[in-house]
Amino acid sequence: MTDPYVLDLGEVDETRVAAVGGKGAHLGGLSRIEGIRVPDGFCVTTDAFRRAMAHVPSIDERLDELSRLGPEDREAIRALSGRIRRLIEENAVPGDIEAAISGSLARFGEQAAYAVRSSATAEDLPTASFAGQQDTYLNVLGPTAVLQHISRCWASMFTERAVIYRQRNGIDHRTVHMAVVVQRMVFPHASGILFTADPVSGNRKVATVDAGFGLGEALVSGLVNPDVFTVRDGEVVTRTIAAKERAVHALPAGGTREVAVDARQRERPALTDEQAVRLVGLGRRIEAHFGRPQDIEWCLVDGGFRIVQSRPITTLFPLPDIENGDEGKTGGDAEGSAERKDGGDGGGNGGGDDGGNHVYVSVGHQQMMTDAMKPLGYSMWQLTAMVPMHEAGGRLFVDVTRRLASPTSRDGLLDVLGKGDPLVRDALETVLERDGFVPSLPDPAPGGPPSTGAPAPVETDPAVVTDLIERSRTSVAALERDIRTKEGPALFDFLLEAFEEHKRVLADPLSMRAIMAGMDATWWLNDKLLEWLGEKNVADTLTLSAPGNITSEMGLALLDVADVIRPLPEVLAFLRDAERLEDATFLDELAKTEGGGEARAAMEAYLDRYGMRCVGEIDITRPRWRERPTTLVPVILDNVGNFGPGAAEQRFEQGRRTARQKEQDVLSRLRSLPDGDRKADETQRMIDRVRTFIGYREYPKYGIVSRYFVYKQALMAEAERLVRDNVLPEKEDAFYLTFREFHETVRSNRVDEQLIQRRKDAFRSYQALTPPRVLTSEGEALTGAYRRDDVPAGALTGLPVSAGTVEGRARVILDMAEADLEAGDILVTTFTDPSWSPLFVGIAGLVTEVGGLMTHGAVIAREYGLPAVVGVERATRLIRDGQRIRLHGTDGYVEFLP
Repeated sequence: MTDPYVLDLGEVDETRVAAVGGKGAHLGGLSRIEGIRVPDGFCVTTDAFRRAMAHVPSIDERLDELSRLGPEDREAIRALSGRIRRLIEENAVPGDIEAAISGSLARFGEQAAYAVRSSATAEDLPTASFAGQQDTYLNVLGPTAVLQHISRCWASMFTERAVIYRQRNGIDHRTVHMAVVVQRMVFPHASGILFTADPVSGNRKVATVDAGFGLGEALVSGLVNPDVFTVRDGEVVTRTIAAKERAVHALPAGGTREVAVDARQRERPALTDEQAVRLVGLGRRIEAHFGRPQDIEWCLVDGGFRIVQSRPITTLFPLPDIENGDEGKTGGDAEGSAERKDGGDGGGNGGGDDGGNHVYVSVGHQQMMTDAMKPLGYSMWQLTAMVPMHEAGGRLFVDVTRRLASPTSRDGLLDVLGKGDPLVRDALETVLERDGFVPSLPDPAPGGPPSTGAPAPVETDPAVVTDLIERSRTSVAALERDIRTKEGPALFDFLLEAFEEHKRVLADPLSMRAIMAGMDATWWLNDKLLEWLGEKNVADTLTLSAPGNITSEMGLALLDVADVIRPLPEVLAFLRDAERLEDATFLDELAKTEGGGEARAAMEAYLDRYGMRCVGEIDITRPRWRERPTTLVPVILDNVGNFGPGAAEQRFEQGRRTARQKEQDVLSRLRSLPDGDRKADETQRMIDRVRTFIGYREYPKYGIVSRYFVYKQALMAEAERLVRDNVLPEKEDAFYLTFREFHETVRSNRVDEQLIQRRKDAFRSYQALTPPRVLTSEGEALTGAYRRDDVPAGALTGLPVSAGTVEGRARVILDMAEADLEAGDILVTTFTDPSWSPLFVGIAGLVTEVGGLMTHGAVIAREYGLPAVVGVERATRLIRDGQRIRLHGTDGYVEFLP
């Protein structure tokens, strides 16, 4: 019968995390791989930990106290965790556990030297490595010392760093248990770390080896700079040999010490090239076994390698899931894709089914939503998108390899993407510069009927826009009418048909021509007026208060709501009592206050028109304003405080007058130039054209989100039924199923609860990742760079999207619900989608990390006359909240002020 308290490494594998923790499970799995040598040893199980903890006096009270602390309460955590560790270390190991450990030591050699290593159940996982959170002790001699250090390992679960890490990752202290790995000590000539993928670029075909003399603690602790070997395709492609002045060696009496390296050895490589290549070969076996890139600790002993740890590299951005992830094209394979999606990395499945290289462009950077999406969210977007999209890390990507391979389509793609976001273009050009990565293919041979050229330009007629909007409204109304009678599996069949109508509306040729008419006119005006008048970004002023912009109207309409609320003191007091506001009862409670009926009517009218919107609205799982109306309260209160009555109409009229004055100024100056009448006439036509069509640029997205809210309400009714039938614990659990998995759950009335939990864990890990603009099938993540020399030293470079210069206080805001703005503030955030536009009426400028010339934030910034710079890498981390900055919206950079 297996001892409940001790298991040999040969008895466990990666399925036994609950018993032996992440490190122990991985070591057991490693020991089973052909050609991989792991030092002998055993695991003291989590059963032993639980038994020992049960004997620790007052431990439950201390854990209750710890759970009430937040990660920011560092002093309290330090003191309380120290008391918990002392209680554990001072508590005697129960006799039967001591006997089991002593028996194993007798088998492996009582007088041998051992490494005693913590192995928590939430450690070395695909979604959170917990590296360095618990303790390891080397060169431990004798049974008494081994037992003492096992207690120390148990106690190390409550180091300050481990407690804070768990709290920040939302992990309950009571759900994590500690096993301990006890292994025969090895005394290496050299040791270090192997990454089977480049930890900086993410390239899965490049491995890096860090190596130093003696024990690996010298590298891990930062005591020495390592030798670094880069290996690709079986050869060392770069090497850096460091001067290794110190090393860590074992002491005869136990423990370790830091020693000086002989001066004659310091600049000698710790490994030969042949050894580095051989080590990477072992790493590839380990990677294949675990199915994802690994961070491996190794030792070189008597010319052979011993592996002492392997964990997933959790910081890599996952590869696109080609075979199973394209829900919109293949329908997705819920069974086959579960392991890849839930495991976190995706192994080597990113190369496409043809085995060739692939290049992917981020959808989120185009849609102004770079946050991770839940499975229902990204699968719905795949099913309603116009092109195939592939999921990676909770984000969506489009494969542009074929378009890059053809000279004609390549130029067009780079031009369009470059106008939207120069960093995407730069990243793609970086890939294209690499010989042979993207093959050059001939343009497709002509076939079919002869081309008739570009479609005829749409006439500059406001009726075109009016007709398009009416078509969209009619389609949404039909959807709302027809979906009312659908439920169960029939609902999902209906929705698949509705998605086809969704795409038909989105692909309306006239709609596309109207959008391009506004964008082309904008570019024409900026290019020609720079050439003729030497003035940058003139279209920014000419498009102020353009008619028919649903997104800018949404921001102004909230000013009208503030006008209703401003003279109602009881309502204002109610809104300012933020802690008592609950979304489910908010509007009913509002109506009970004096004047609340009028305020509620204004809010209801606003929500009827705009309640389907929210931050990150392309993800159907995000709570809409109609579902969470309290989100709007901070913005309404800011509007009440920062504006007077009638501000919406005044701002719109002011913008219209400024645009008209600019138009007259430009035309007058043009007529004074050679051939001025022709230039003025052409410019007048383009001004008329841009003001006719640029507002419509925002409407198709409004139509999409309107449809999405209808879909969501119907799907949530199904999720509520599943909760009533005890299929799902909570209706939001449906968000962690793809659309087709949700369909199957409704059909069968069964769900894989473990799948949902794995998806939740994966989503939490994806939230910590920053998606790249461009991703290759080798895993390389490219962000792109600005190639400019006209930016002052120390300034942050971005893309100028709305002209003007402004100075003010930077307000770094990541959640619209936490906005607290004053007149003159400059909003700094990650991205802005249409839901942020209500904030735009009260700020002086805009800085975002993501964005392009024609993305929503840029369009609305121009509409409101706000200087704006977008695409500023790491802006929310480099600019401090409250810091004074100068924003150059015409030239595209941000300066820090004293």
